Amino acid sequence: MTRARNRELLALIPVALLLTAGFAAVFAQDHSKLGNLSLTYGAYFFAVCLATHIYLRIRLPHADPYLFPLMALLTAFGLVMIYRIDESLARDQANWFVFGLVLFALTIQFLRDYEVLERYRYIIATAGILLLLAPRLPGIGEQVNGAYLGVKIGPISFQPSEFAKLAIVVFLASYLRENREVLIVGARRVLGVTLPPLKHFGPMLVVWGASMLLLVFIRDLGTSLMFFAAFLALLYVATGRFSFVVIGMILFLLGAWFIVATVPHVHERVEIWLHPYNEAQNSGYQILQSIFAQADGGLFGKGFGQALITVPGTHDTMLPAAQTDTIYSLIVNELGLFGACGLIATYLLITARGFKVALLANDGFSKLLATGLTAVFAIQAFVIIGGVTRVIPLTGVTLPFVSYGGSSIVANFVLLALLLLVSDRARREAEAGTVPVERDEPLGATA
Repeated sequence: MTRARNRELLALIPVALLLTAGFAAVFAQDHSKLGNLSLTYGAYFFAVCLATHIYLRIRLPHADPYLFPLMALLTAFGLVMIYRIDESLARDQANWFVFGLVLFALTIQFLRDYEVLERYRYIIATAGILLLLAPRLPGIGEQVNGAYLGVKIGPISFQPSEFAKLAIVVFLASYLRENREVLIVGARRVLGVTLPPLKHFGPMLVVWGASMLLLVFIRDLGTSLMFFAAFLALLYVATGRFSFVVIGMILFLLGAWFIVATVPHVHERVEIWLHPYNEAQNSGYQILQSIFAQADGGLFGKGFGQALITVPGTHDTMLPAAQTDTIYSLIVNELGLFGACGLIATYLLITARGFKVALLANDGFSKLLATGLTAVFAIQAFVIIGGVTRVIPLTGVTLPFVSYGGSSIVANFVLLALLLLVSDRARREAEAGTVPVERDEPLGATA
């Protein structure tokens, strides 16, 4: 599959050029910095990506040729925007980018036979749950804006939910591959709705209960929505029964309504979403400034470095959390609607390639794993973009590869490594014309 790897290499060249042009545009706002520095940054970025490409050419020659360049594009975009906000943050992000690529390579090296994850699914699930609960542990848990999102151990600080999402997806893919048949064969129709057998309905109830617990215990709306939506996507792919998804959505909506009505913090988040002008100078300030910044950008934006992040002449914040929660608003303000559409199109292309990997996979676990990883990635992007545009309540998740955050970029490179592992096997088997023997019936849509 030399042609595929050549396409990957050719796609990386414009990504490096775009990074160089982005830094040049930022430096142009400060004539004292205008020089060869943007070329240097572009060369460093291309060198790191080239090294990764060579590794993929050796280890995964059949893997999808577009996933890595697309995610490199998002990373380049994020580095330019973060540098525009704070040079030191951009340097940290660049270091996390390199570390993420190292972990990316190690994942490929030691998980070439990724089906080994099935054997340890309960251990992986336990680790994922512990990671989710870690922010509430005394001494290490960190509270941010009312939600328990981070863990700080000495000088190390990270968001465990970024890694927990991978563990949960691996567990669900493995469990549903093994139990999908009993969910279909034992199902009954009641009032025109297909219901799975009660004794096998437990996992859905457990995941539903866990997502509600997240709302109460760590007060993280975004993580709860992300996990549950990924579960419903996996459930539908595993069984082909849309009625199961409808049941899950009804359960989630009922639980969310109850939590919103009874948990003050969640109720406050929803009220800010619905009525931000009631507290325009307090709790509604962030979302309102986010909307104003996007409106101010217009179609083509104000230009790099032109957005007002702080009030001129003061240190007062005009666009809160510009490097994390509202980085999409900053992008819209500086690059306009067209720039925002380009960013969203990149996420859509990654999602399409991820689901294509799932379609090509021949065995149930690979298909479900690729589906779950792609779904959780796409939903995470939707949750944060939907939050800053007031489609849904604003939450604390990061915009994958773009927002500042070491945990996010590292975890997403592990996610990319797993997708490429599935892709390499699927494309290799398709090229050879061989189909592996499944341990049970292959996945397929059921009416």
